[in-house]
Amino acid sequence: MTGGTMLKIGIVGTGGIAATHIAGYLRFPQECEIVAVCDIVPGKAAALLTQPGLTQPGLTPPRAYERIEDLLAAEDLDLVSIATPPSTHAELTITALRAGVDVLVEKPMAPSLEECDAMIAAAAEHDRLLSVVAQNRFRDDMATLKSVLDSGLIGPVSHAQVSSAWWRGPAYYDLWWRGTWESEGGGCTLNHAIHHLDLTSWMLGDPSAVTAVLTNAAHENSEVEDLSVAVLQYDRALAEVTSSVVHHGEEQAIVVQGRHARVSQPWKVVADAAEPNGFPAPGGDAGRVAEIEALAAAHQPLAHVGHAGQIGDVLGAVRERRRPAVGGADGRRAIELVTAIYQAGIERRTVDLPLSPDDPYYRAGALVERAPHFFEKTTAVAGLPGAITVGSSADVDA
Repeated sequence: MTGGTMLKIGIVGTGGIAATHIAGYLRFPQECEIVAVCDIVPGKAAALLTQPGLTQPGLTPPRAYERIEDLLAAEDLDLVSIATPPSTHAELTITALRAGVDVLVEKPMAPSLEECDAMIAAAAEHDRLLSVVAQNRFRDDMATLKSVLDSGLIGPVSHAQVSSAWWRGPAYYDLWWRGTWESEGGGCTLNHAIHHLDLTSWMLGDPSAVTAVLTNAAHENSEVEDLSVAVLQYDRALAEVTSSVVHHGEEQAIVVQGRHARVSQPWKVVADAAEPNGFPAPGGDAGRVAEIEALAAAHQPLAHVGHAGQIGDVLGAVRERRRPAVGGADGRRAIELVTAIYQAGIERRTVDLPLSPDDPYYRAGALVERAPHFFEKTTAVAGLPGAITVGSSADVDA
């Protein structure tokens, strides 16, 4: 793309998260236009076009399609957002990449590493860009935490507590594609904690091993887990990750303990200092706390946050033909962590990383074959009333 050319955008999938993608693109009216939407449910894409705000002033209204193949054949697209259920991500993404269109695909990237690798290979083969939604990297609080960790001021990390705490009522799993290993790909570990697992990899790097336990504590219309607790092993550090949709209040947090200080979001800094006998000294290391606070205060607010922040980066990557800030390899890293957590929980053992292609859990369909059905899904409806809501402003967006 060159100069002031407007990038042409397609949206595939018109469920709740599609509105977030649309709002993100509309933040850049001088850079892109949404020219088409697509949904396999007859009439659903056309119905979306009747909603106010989708058509940008002075531009032709978007067109509706029911098959991605028809969309790609009829439109000259630069970028497509895949905003469909997780089990469809790989097929739709590869179809778009093979058609010569760059792709931004919603989280989770895909239910299996095999599918992730197929997506990455298709992008490389057709010289296309592939970005996976990780919108919480584009948040001021998380960017601040990342910069403090990268500064080394807290010293080597010894322990992290990552709480991906959500709450969903039983009816949440009545939606047709939720609550089964086949269509949703997993439970809260895959579809909610994927954000925190991505942030954990981004901030701490890749662990060497994982152990975990899984359960379904409160959702009887779901095969999949609604709660998991994992321990990630690093060289000398441990990280605890709780993935949940049973936590009232959705009080999420990332707490990182270093040798010299603790820092966390929601924001808190503590730095202890030792007495000669090793016990904490009154007042701690006030100078280190002040240094960390000064670094955090120097953070320049992002121009766009969340999905809009990532969409802005992807639009720039499409124009400049550069790698996006979050690429296919980043999306794959989060899926590898999820896969290891599932494998450890199902087999009740420690799983070493990285997982190799000959590992049975690498394959598509492995979880469908091996995962327990905590309950059997008995209700499946086409849609649920009401809007998608998330918790407090401190929460990581789902």
